[in-house]
Amino acid sequence: MFRPVETLTEKRREKIRQVLSKRQKELTLILNNIHDPHNVSAILRSCDAFGVGWVHLYYSKEAFPVLGKKSSASAKKWVECIRHKEARDMVESLQSQGFTLVRTGFSSTALRVQDWDFSKPTAVILGNEHRGVEEALIKLVPHELYIPMVGMVQSFNVSVAAAIILYEAFRQREKKGLYASPSLTPEELAEWELKWAQK
Repeated sequence: MFRPVETLTEKRREKIRQVLSKRQKELTLILNNIHDPHNVSAILRSCDAFGVGWVHLYYSKEAFPVLGKKSSASAKKWVECIRHKEARDMVESLQSQGFTLVRTGFSSTALRVQDWDFSKPTAVILGNEHRGVEEALIKLVPHELYIPMVGMVQSFNVSVAAAIILYEAFRQREKKGLYASPSLTPEELAEWELKWAQK
């Protein structure tokens, strides 16, 4: 449901401008066969919270889950989901835009999340709750990171992992001043302001 732009209050308009000015074009996530709608909704909320405006969807086995309006409405409309049909096409497209792709995992060559340089354009792949990142993407993306833990349990729920990774990215990027000025061009800011004003 869109609201007429002319009914938008100045306070609401200023909030939209403020949020858009913090959107990070060079930080994104790739959701790979994540099937639980609550996990997907929680990930989208974390994306919005840390200034990630675009999420990529690569679903080769599961269907993208139906997100309940109540659980996802607060974030789904502020984060654009871009669907991909082919793993290689998606990877090459993001690489051509300057992104380095990294997947979550626990191999001997994986870096700790705090050792990854998130100030550079990064796309993080999050895999299925049970199977992890699928083989097709593992073959295409050699880089890997993990969240260090010191407890008996050695894994996080995927939505919790997403929030931790995004917070570390936020911490690094804020320290470098990357939230201080818009990453969107003036034309993009105007386009998104108009689009958001109608939501």
